[in-house]
Amino acid sequence: MISYTIYQAEPEETLLTQSENQWVIFIHGAGGSSSIWYKQIRAFQKHFNVLLLDLRGHGNSNQQIKTAFKQKYTFKSIANDVVEVINHLKIESSHFVGISLGSIVIRQLAEMHPEKVKSMILGGAILKMNFRSQILMRLGNLFKYILPYLILYKLFAFVIMPKKNHKKSRLLFINEAKKLYQKEFIKWFKLTSEINPILRWFRQVELDIPTLYVMGEEDYMFLPAVKEVVKKHVKTAELFIIQNCGHVVNVEQPLIFNTAVVSFLKEKF
Repeated sequence: MISYTIYQAEPEETLLTQSENQWVIFIHGAGGSSSIWYKQIRAFQKHFNVLLLDLRGHGNSNQQIKTAFKQKYTFKSIANDVVEVINHLKIESSHFVGISLGSIVIRQLAEMHPEKVKSMILGGAILKMNFRSQILMRLGNLFKYILPYLILYKLFAFVIMPKKNHKKSRLLFINEAKKLYQKEFIKWFKLTSEINPILRWFRQVELDIPTLYVMGEEDYMFLPAVKEVVKKHVKTAELFIIQNCGHVVNVEQPLIFNTAVVSFLKEKF
């Protein structure tokens, strides 16, 4: 089982409200870990039970690589890792908050087990790979067995988060990526081979689950596709754009991110 950490709700009021008996589960992106949510814990713990997960090969789950995760990685198998934890904890349904590639894992889980997903908050959501990201993937596939994975990861980080105000996010993810193994990085990178048909399906099919996309104004690689999807998925999808912010919205603008997401959950539930 992948590593997880629980933070029980600690509301400021004496009596628990309905929302404070609910769960919010946080899913990080590739190369990150549950530590990227450190600026969310207190804000959400005031209202909800919080569950942080380290996806396979990341954070405290990286010790399980040699024994548990020898098979090929797929988005379904990674989503099943999450389901295993929530079933173990007897969490019937939850709100899910994801960043970057974590948004794909959440959407995959919702396809497989919609009854377990009360809402989806997708930060820096990936719904389409534009021309530049397609070139990045091809370069990565070409050199993944030749170059040290950190060189590739730093390149991706600089292309996705290029501005000075993105530096904190870049460094955080690069430092977290240092904890990966080369073989583990390659396994995750091979997921890109199945990403295009999955994203095409996600763009076409609207699930009956309230969904909030939280995107940075400067997330030039992924924001345009999210805008188009929100226009089509009018029954369930909302978009909140954070100004002067790049891809990793929860790190670059945590106060705005926290306020927007908690307000959305309070309003809907």
